Amino acid sequence: MEDKRKILSNIPAVDELLKNGEIEKLLFAHPRSIVVEAIREYLNEYRKFIVSSDDKNLKAIDTSNNAIIRGIIKKVSDITSFKLKNVVNATGVVLHTNLGRAILSPKLKDMLLNIATHYSNLEMNTATGERGSRYSHVEELICRLTGAEAAMAVNNNAAAVLLVLSTMAKDREVIVSRGQLVEIGGSFRVPDVMTQSGALLREVGTTNKTHLLDYENAVTENTAALLKVHTSNYRICGFTKEVGSEELVALGNKLGLPVIEDLGSGILIDLSKYGLPYEPTVQNSIKAGTDVVTFSGDKMLGGPQAGIIIGKKIFIDKMKKNPLTRAFRIDKLTLAALEGTLRLYLDEEEAVKSIPILKMLCCDQQDISKRAKRLYNKLKKSIGEYASIKIEDEFSEVGGGSMPLHKLPTKVISIQLDDISSDKLDTVLRQYKTPIIARINKDRLLLDIRTIIDDEFDIVENALKWSTESLKNRIAIKA
Repeated sequence: MEDKRKILSNIPAVDELLKNGEIEKLLFAHPRSIVVEAIREYLNEYRKFIVSSDDKNLKAIDTSNNAIIRGIIKKVSDITSFKLKNVVNATGVVLHTNLGRAILSPKLKDMLLNIATHYSNLEMNTATGERGSRYSHVEELICRLTGAEAAMAVNNNAAAVLLVLSTMAKDREVIVSRGQLVEIGGSFRVPDVMTQSGALLREVGTTNKTHLLDYENAVTENTAALLKVHTSNYRICGFTKEVGSEELVALGNKLGLPVIEDLGSGILIDLSKYGLPYEPTVQNSIKAGTDVVTFSGDKMLGGPQAGIIIGKKIFIDKMKKNPLTRAFRIDKLTLAALEGTLRLYLDEEEAVKSIPILKMLCCDQQDISKRAKRLYNKLKKSIGEYASIKIEDEFSEVGGGSMPLHKLPTKVISIQLDDISSDKLDTVLRQYKTPIIARINKDRLLLDIRTIIDDEFDIVENALKWSTESLKNRIAIKA
């Protein structure tokens, strides 16, 4: 107890700390109010830490004024740093929802910066000088790529489905297969979206089997539409049956009812030619005669978060006039990123090469092996004396609720430190200025090469060097 009192009594006062040379540098770079707030917060946390420490830990704590100054500098950095920051995705999950899903093509950087830092023709027709529509910037392009009559974009696919149902089926029934009532991320469910839209849900069939006759028998005078939901985030295997788009469209034409299809992930290229499982493309849904199709922009499309609605002009025009459209509209940066991404699809070869998500999914094993060897050599040189480092075979995942059963063969760098658990290393790596997000398997820290971008190799090397040295120093202090 006496040691604690002594440490606490030696803590410098705020005014005294403000005269320190290192703190004066902070005052030059940051507002005084921020620095003073950081000092007070840090000293408060420091006092609580001292009081709560036992005698053994107390002896290992650096209680010098220099240590306090370092703590204050870090506190100022924490307060003034951007909360949204770049991270290195070393998990192998290509569409990682927690890490922002799709990353945009570097080819869009200059265009996005220009749009962000200048005025734009967002809602002006520069030919006539009159007010224009923000949807016009991408509508023609989307129609060219998909074969649809009309198109629009909103802020995400859940909003797209909500807008479609609100416009086409408010206070009326929509028939959907019981096996397609999916839940997506964040406990967000298709039935809940339908309820909010004002549409009335009419379930047909069973979890594993729904027949065309089930839809037809459920139709009443109050039926507004037939809905098909692509179950992209899970699979029912075995004794199953679902109605295809062509069959459902034929029934809709027979009964005079529109057919809506929610594809979830928007795929514009048949990726089976690149060794991935076949997934229905947006173009196939339109070719089948589906009246309205919705899909995401930030999943398999590889663009920004957006919900894209395509289909018959008569329905899309009504949606543009729905009051909800203003609440769901996309901003200029999303619109610019979406247009830029879609333009890359005008050349399929260019799209696969330039859209990061497609490039990661379609890359061959030879390229992955070469890149793994390059990173391995860097890490072996930097931290080889501290760690066991190996190149191993593993599997990546598509992520984002897409292709849930498919595993992508990959190469990982596995790292094990002497006397330090992988959990501790993982924690410290996440605290680096550019956090490294890895995965752990059997007490090995794994860095999946598939999702690490080439220009991040140096970041990974520096982060591991910093982390291992930090952990070794901590152990040395305790010893």
